[in-house]
Amino acid sequence: MRVGIIGAGIAGLVAAYSFQREGHDVSVYERRAEPNVEGAGLTLFGNAFAALDAIGLGERIRGIANNSLPWLRTGQRTPDGTWLTSMPQETIGQLYSVHRIKLHETLLGSLAPGTVRTGMEAAVTADGSPCVALAATTETYDLVIVADGLHSRNRQRLGLDTGIDYSGYTAWRGVTSKPVNIAGAAAETWGQGKIFGFVPLPDNKLYWFGTRNLPAETSFDDEYQAVKDSFTNWHDPIPECIAATEPHDVMRHDVYDLHKPLSTFTRGRTVLIGDAAHAMLPNLGQGAGQGIEDAVTLAILLNQTRPYDIDHALARYSRLRRPRTTRLWRQSRLMAQVAQASNPLAVRLRNFGMRLTPPQLIGSLTQQLHRWYPPEV
Repeated sequence: MRVGIIGAGIAGLVAAYSFQREGHDVSVYERRAEPNVEGAGLTLFGNAFAALDAIGLGERIRGIANNSLPWLRTGQRTPDGTWLTSMPQETIGQLYSVHRIKLHETLLGSLAPGTVRTGMEAAVTADGSPCVALAATTETYDLVIVADGLHSRNRQRLGLDTGIDYSGYTAWRGVTSKPVNIAGAAAETWGQGKIFGFVPLPDNKLYWFGTRNLPAETSFDDEYQAVKDSFTNWHDPIPECIAATEPHDVMRHDVYDLHKPLSTFTRGRTVLIGDAAHAMLPNLGQGAGQGIEDAVTLAILLNQTRPYDIDHALARYSRLRRPRTTRLWRQSRLMAQVAQASNPLAVRLRNFGMRLTPPQLIGSLTQQLHRWYPPEV
């Protein structure tokens, strides 16, 4: 089977590997001149690794990731350091943190040379026929996978776009360049319209992020100073995390998600995966994980499929993936509303409720989120 993939992000590369390992002819088109990505870090939960294990990539990714969180105290805190909740250890036993660039490099290195073609703007057909239009030619495939992210132009070409919404908050991200003493804890700190979180990466570095409620497209003359000012007087080691990061390594972007879930992930023999299909807010840490689940689920359904059964397999993929990703899209929005609360009364009520929530309940709900099982073929 010939498979064309548009987008060389995490979901697109996992899909490419999943099909290529089964002997399919795979081409990946990436519009950027270089397939490398900018980025700080990300977390992958047990569901992502269950999917990666299903295609033989799990151990390779674990080898570049950090799994120290189960031995640290995790949960939510207030800016003065008071703990609101603590996560049960069994809830985060399969939680790994990894540098996004290292993950991307590892996925690229797992593919056959020449699989990814860079600097190529690729477009699908409006009716979803399995063709990819390039600058000077059109390639025909048995299957086209759209993995071009939140701002997917191909989602629009297929007539499936629902638009995107600004979340109301912006996010700074960074990776420390020198060790920081985290005193045995790695948590999210929830303030009034602001959050700060950090997790360990390999090589004694930390990935951190800070969010703040702001109008869309707010600009600062000095981003580094802006993030420092946003978290002044927050508990240790938050100021140290920022201070241990080179100013030019601090990134900021406004956070968006889809306006509403798509009605389907397929059109003809073209299928959407990852953020192109279900871009969600990052508050549950499931963006990359859901893209990985998409890619592996799709490959499992199609690897044993004859060409005349592709349409049936794609319909089943959409039926399997839409309910889970729609639920997570909604839950991520709800979590963002709670975590980014800025009204003082709402913040007090939130903190009071969190203190009363049993850790076992939090653990049970979280474990349900982090489970993934391969589809039956």
